[in-house]
Amino acid sequence: MVLLHVLFEHAVGYALLALKEVEEISLLQPQVEESVLNLGKFHSIVRLVAFCPFASSQVALENANAVSEGVVHEDLRLLLETHLPSKKKKVLLGVGDPKIGAAIQEELGYNCQTGGVIAEILRGVRLHFHNLVKGLTDLSACKAQLGLGHSYSRAKVKFNVNRVDNMIIQSISLLDQLDKDINTFSMRVREWYGYHFPELVKIINDNATYCRLAQFIGNRRELNEDKLEKLEELTMDGAKAKAILDASRSSMGMDISAIDLINIESFSSRVVSLSEYRQSLHTYLRSKMSQVAPSLSALIGEAVGARLIAHAGSLTNLAKYPASTVQILGAEKALFRALKTRGNTPKYGLIFHSTFIGRAAAKNKGRISRYLANKCSIASRIDCFSEVPTSVFGEKLREQVEERLSFYETGEIPRKNLDVMKEAMVQAEEAAAEITRKLEKQEKKRLKKEKKRLAALALASSENSSSTPEECEEMSEKPKKKKKQKPQEVPQENGMEDPSISFSKPKKKKSFSKEELMSSDLEETAGSTSIPKRKKSTPKEETVNDPEEAGHRSGSKKKRKFSKGEPVSSGPEEAVGKSSSKKKKKFHKASQED
Repeated sequence: MVLLHVLFEHAVGYALLALKEVEEISLLQPQVEESVLNLGKFHSIVRLVAFCPFASSQVALENANAVSEGVVHEDLRLLLETHLPSKKKKVLLGVGDPKIGAAIQEELGYNCQTGGVIAEILRGVRLHFHNLVKGLTDLSACKAQLGLGHSYSRAKVKFNVNRVDNMIIQSISLLDQLDKDINTFSMRVREWYGYHFPELVKIINDNATYCRLAQFIGNRRELNEDKLEKLEELTMDGAKAKAILDASRSSMGMDISAIDLINIESFSSRVVSLSEYRQSLHTYLRSKMSQVAPSLSALIGEAVGARLIAHAGSLTNLAKYPASTVQILGAEKALFRALKTRGNTPKYGLIFHSTFIGRAAAKNKGRISRYLANKCSIASRIDCFSEVPTSVFGEKLREQVEERLSFYETGEIPRKNLDVMKEAMVQAEEAAAEITRKLEKQEKKRLKKEKKRLAALALASSENSSSTPEECEEMSEKPKKKKKQKPQEVPQENGMEDPSISFSKPKKKKSFSKEELMSSDLEETAGSTSIPKRKKSTPKEETVNDPEEAGHRSGSKKKRKFSKGEPVSSGPEEAVGKSSSKKKKKFHKASQED
């Protein structure tokens, strides 16, 4: 009996499931199909045989790419060879993708089946996969699917910033809108300023030049010969500048107030700035077209090529269109009206703005538009799918259109397409080699600059790291030096000031009052204990200093002893004076009481 196994590819790994013995016809019944949604009933039909998880996201991406390309990966080969029975004729493997099924059948020899019952079983496995595998949650499975989806999309889509056609679509749309707005605003300036200077409209036809002149002239009565040179710069024509000056002297316009002139000049400046921005936008569009679609822009022009890309939606869509669609692209309304009324279909659409159709005769316009559409289709495909875009093919295709035009007019036979393409291939290879050489030089320069920048950063970091310990040492040394200097400075000051202090003390005490003398007697009794402390503190400080300083201080000590002795000797005399004064006061009080 044939055993049916099912292979399921998930973002977390491969799963191999075995189908229990049931009839295939019963599996296709609606009741059984509904039972797939129930987990308990589904477990009675399917059991998990093996599960091979992916080691990392990179391995998952490799396996996903292999499955999408119809290649049997080594992980898948190991899973099937390990867990499927050795008798390959008795095994039937169900897969979801016919390409991988054909590859398995060719390389491993297992019979593969797709669709029908297999699709229903895979639907149930996809629904209950997180319950079939132990340790797998629905949240982790969703995260794995999201991560693999992003990485797979990034690997498939080769994104080049310099070849983005979205910028071309937006810029050509803005360019068309600016043309309409500038025309509308210029007509408003012509009508507004025409009340004051109506003759200027007939002399100047360009809108931007008219707005510049309206901004420059202002009140026409103030226009004189001194401004003629500036007028010639603006008009780029001496005759027109002279005509403007003559017309201003004999103008039929009405007078205008200063505030009206201010408003007209401000609005004219806005229109001038819009026209200048329109020129810069056109330059930007030309540069983008030379990067994205150089062949198409060389063949038909930047503006027409950009309109074709914008109308198609992208350069890829334009490359997919046949030449007959490119020919009438932009004339869909006329086409469907002609089909509805059974009239003549349009011969050209957006490519009518090309110079080739305007140069052709009336009877040859349809023929040259068909030929031009064919070359535009070829150029768009070359631009879309070539790795190194060059304008060589566009220039050769343009030469072919020129030859076809001359053939319609003079009958001169043009060159064959095969010969032209051979020449273009040779020139394109040379141009591509030159472009790649330039790109390599730019890359080398960029790498050199990057290396220099990294080297400078490394040097700066090394200098900072080497300077930090030195700075720390300097900071630690500074307080040490200060500590050493303090004990040297203090004794020197004490040694210089001690003599002055010793001589000044008795002078101050001679001028003391009686109450202060009483307090000094009390302090002297405590001074007998404090004097030895000073004697003890001075030798400690003297040990740090030189012997000369020590000798000097010994002399100062003697002076201190002498000075201290003076108040001691004067103490008893002061005490006798105080006692006699007290006795006199008591005697005086007693005599008053009597």
